[in-house]
Amino acid sequence: MERPTIDGMTDGFGRRVSYLRVSITDRCDFRCTYCMSETMSFLPKNELLTLQELERLCMVFISKGVRKLRLTGGEPLVRKGMMDLVRSLGRKIGSGLDELTLTTNGAQLAQHAVELADAGVRRLNVSLDSLQSDLFRQITRRGELARVLDGIEAALAAGLKIKLNVVAMRGVNEQELPDIIRFAHLYGMDVTLIETMPMGDVGEDRTDVYLPLSEVRRNLADHFTMRTLDHRTSGPARYVEVAETNGRLGFITPMSHNFCESCNRVRLTCTGTLYMCLGQDDAIDLRAAMRSGANDFELGRVIDDGISRKPRGHDFVIGRGEKPAVRRHMSVTGG
Repeated sequence: MERPTIDGMTDGFGRRVSYLRVSITDRCDFRCTYCMSETMSFLPKNELLTLQELERLCMVFISKGVRKLRLTGGEPLVRKGMMDLVRSLGRKIGSGLDELTLTTNGAQLAQHAVELADAGVRRLNVSLDSLQSDLFRQITRRGELARVLDGIEAALAAGLKIKLNVVAMRGVNEQELPDIIRFAHLYGMDVTLIETMPMGDVGEDRTDVYLPLSEVRRNLADHFTMRTLDHRTSGPARYVEVAETNGRLGFITPMSHNFCESCNRVRLTCTGTLYMCLGQDDAIDLRAAMRSGANDFELGRVIDDGISRKPRGHDFVIGRGEKPAVRRHMSVTGG
């Protein structure tokens, strides 16, 4: 019987898709200003895939050639029973899967760090946009900086490598970026700066805070000596080495310098929707296929159809009065 093949994971532009980001919930215990509205409405729980359904879809993707899998949200650590999914997927490491990673806001990390390490997770991305408690609370609308720092400490103690993700925002945290970089490198963590992306209505005009990283890099040159690196991960960051700290600094620039030409990623939402591009609305409904009785081979064919439709690039634009490029929030798609 014919089986899904890795070749089906190559899109029309010759890019091999080997990286799957999976949002296991749209819920989050923060309401970050650049990501969600303050009065965010979440999906009814009956619309979410069960953890067993998420596991099944992940296994189909792994069988088709996905080598790296990242669990995201929302905040993945708030979903009840999520560690069962992590442990199951962790058993595929070295047997089809090269790496299982997680993106988190860190608020629940202290209680899960050891379990994550035991399950085979070796690296985490932790969002941290300020080291000032009041400003951190302002950005997240409800987060406690001390709790996140405790989570980071616990993860490092458990042997997990951490990369801090920092959204650079004009007039908000731009003056603090050198201090965040020094903090990260002091504790052996990489740090990646990210431009604000126009996804979903967050109740304010992103134009006010959008900060091109080309400008940030020029300003950082007053503080650091930066040397361009060839280092690449499965993600879109471009890296430099900071001479003064011997640490690594990444730049993710979806607005000022997109990374679409080498994109190897697709995103699966907690409702089973497969998005081939973060900045496009074209999608495949895997939940409908799965719940209508499709077997794994048939699911593989549906995935192949989606990959064949992966666009050349996104349509992100930020400008005064511009509507978000896509209506869905980042928390729905998965970071």
